[in-house]
Amino acid sequence: MNFRLVARQLGIICLLIGVTMIGSLLWAFPRFGRRNHLPELEHHTFETAGFIALVVSILICFGVGILLLYPGRRAQGSLYRKEAMAVVGLSWVLATFLGALPFWFSGCVRGPAIRLTGPTQFPQTHEFKIFGWRQWNDLSDQPVLSEKQLLGVQALLEAGRDGLTAEQLSRVTNSSEVPTALRELADGSAEWHRVLIVPGSDVAARGVQGHFQVTWIKMTFVDALFESQSGFSTTGATVISDLEDPRLVPHCILFWRSSTHFLGGLGIIVLFVVILGQGSAGKALMRAEIPGPSKEGTQTLMQHTAQVFAAIYCGLTALLAILLKIEGLSWFDAFCHSFGTMATGGFSTYNDSIGHFGLARIDYTIIVFMVLAGTNFALLYALFCIKPGQLFSNVEWRTYMALIALVTLLVVLFGLAHDNFDSPSSAIQYGLFQVVAIVTTTGFGTNDFDAWNNFARAVLVLLMFWGGCAGSTGGGMKVIRHILFLKIIRLEVEQSFHPTVIRTLQLGGDSVVVPNLGKNILVYFGLILVIFIFSWMAFVMIEPDTTWASNTDHKLIDSASAIAATLNNIGPGLGIVGPKQNYGHFSWASKLLFTWLMMLGRLEIFVILVLAWPRFWRSF
Repeated sequence: MNFRLVARQLGIICLLIGVTMIGSLLWAFPRFGRRNHLPELEHHTFETAGFIALVVSILICFGVGILLLYPGRRAQGSLYRKEAMAVVGLSWVLATFLGALPFWFSGCVRGPAIRLTGPTQFPQTHEFKIFGWRQWNDLSDQPVLSEKQLLGVQALLEAGRDGLTAEQLSRVTNSSEVPTALRELADGSAEWHRVLIVPGSDVAARGVQGHFQVTWIKMTFVDALFESQSGFSTTGATVISDLEDPRLVPHCILFWRSSTHFLGGLGIIVLFVVILGQGSAGKALMRAEIPGPSKEGTQTLMQHTAQVFAAIYCGLTALLAILLKIEGLSWFDAFCHSFGTMATGGFSTYNDSIGHFGLARIDYTIIVFMVLAGTNFALLYALFCIKPGQLFSNVEWRTYMALIALVTLLVVLFGLAHDNFDSPSSAIQYGLFQVVAIVTTTGFGTNDFDAWNNFARAVLVLLMFWGGCAGSTGGGMKVIRHILFLKIIRLEVEQSFHPTVIRTLQLGGDSVVVPNLGKNILVYFGLILVIFIFSWMAFVMIEPDTTWASNTDHKLIDSASAIAATLNNIGPGLGIVGPKQNYGHFSWASKLLFTWLMMLGRLEIFVILVLAWPRFWRSF
C-alpha cells in the first residue's frame, strides 16, 4: 500500500474540512445568526466562545492537513482499490475527530443535570464523571418528590439555563410554597444539592444571582464525537436537548453542525474527487464511497459522475434554501434545513424539528425534496435532461414510490382509526411527512410518531431497514438490495424443487450479469443482521437500567429501535430515543457504540470493517 499517497489524500481532506468550517464563522455575528421564529433571541450578542472554538478548530484542521501532506508531497503512483478503501475509512474517522472540535472547544451544553421520568417515578441526577460507567444516579432510595417540589423542578427545566426568581417561580407554579419546597429539597439531599441551585447556597455562585436554577451539562468529547459522526453520516441523532438558546449552543456551532450534513451528503470523497480532479483515483474512490451494489464504470466516467452528482446536489440544496426563505424562514434556518433535507440528515435548529414551524406549505416543500434526495441522482440527471422515461421505467424508483404510497396509506388509515390525527388532511400531512422522512433516512419530524398506534410505529421501524435508492444521499440498506434479495430468494426456492432449471437473475426485464452479485447481496443482509443482533445485545448489556428509570420493561424495544436508527442513519427511534427525546442520557460507552454504528451504516460496513482487519495493513 502506498502510504505517502494515502497521507496526501487525507491531508487534502483535512484542509477541505477546515475550509468548510470558515463558512460557519459568519453566523457568530448577531446580524447573520437570526432566527425569525425566535424573536426573543434577536438581541443576542457576538458569539465569542463559538467564534474562537471555530478558529482554533480551523487551525488544527490546517495543521493536521499540512502534517499529512508533508510525507505525501512526493507521492507517486495510482490510487488503487486498497488505497482507496484506506482513504475512505480513515477520512471518516479523521473527519469525526476534527468535526467534534468546535462542539468541545465552544463548551456547548447538552442538557440539564436532572431527569424527571414521570410524576410518580423517582427522578435522576447526573453523575459528573467523564468516563464513569454510570451517568445517572437513581434516587429510588429517597422519597418521591412532593407535588410542590415536582412543580418547581418542572418549571425550572422549562425556564432553561437562567432559571427563575422566587417571585417568578411562585407565579409560574401558582404556589408561593414552591421556593420553600425547593430549598428543603436542596438542603436535605446531597444529590440534589449538587444539581439544584438555590439562592444563598454555597453553589449559588455557579448561577444567576438570586435565581433558582438547575445545573446544565457541557458536552464531553465523547458527546462531541457522537454529534460530529451523526452529522457526517447524515444520521441526525443528537445529544443536545435545547437547540434554541444560543447561550447553550451558539448559532455558528449550529451552522457547523448542519454543515457536516452538507459534507456528508454525497460524501467527502465525492466532493474531493470533483474539486481536485483525481483522474485515475476517481474510480477507486467512487467505488468505495457511493452507496449501492454496483459502481462500475471507466475512470473518466466515474469522475464525470461525481461532478454531475455534486452539481445536482448543490443546485437542489440552493433551490430549497431559496424556497424556504420565500416561505418565511430566515436565511440561517433556510440553509440549515436545506442541508439537512438534501443530505437526508435531519439536523434542525429547533427542538421540535420541522414541527416548530407548523406550516403545511413548509412540510410539503421539504417532502418533495426529501423524495428527490432519496432518488438515484443518475435518474435525476436524466430527468433534468428531459428524459423522464428513464425515471418512470426504473424498477427501483417505482418500488420506492410505491412503498411510500402504500405505507402512507396504511399509516393514515390506522392513524384515523386510532384517533392519532385530528382530521384526514392532518393525517395525510403528518403521515406522508414521517413516512418519507423515515424511508429516506432523513429523520425530520413534524409529529410525535412514538405516540401513534402500535401498527404505525412497527411499520416505521421496519422502514428504517429500507432506505432510499442506490446512488442517492439516503442511508439504510437501499431499495434495490431488497428487490434483488427477494428475487434471489425466489430463485433459490424454485431451485430447491427444480434443481435442473437454471434461471438468471433479472431486473427490469434484463439479466443481471454483475459477477457474484447474488452472493454479495446475501452476505450484506447477513452482516446487517449479525451486526444488529450483537450490537443490540451489547447495548442492553452495557447501558444500565437506571437510564430507563422505572420503565425497564421498555428497554429491549427501545434498545432495538436505537440500534436500528443509528445503523441505518435514521436518527429518531422509539421510546427513550423517540422524536421528542435525544441520545444525551446514554452512557459514554453506548455513545461510542452508536458512533461506530453510524459510520458503518454510512459507508456500508466493509470500508470500516477492513480498518480493523490486520491483514489489510500488513503490506502498508
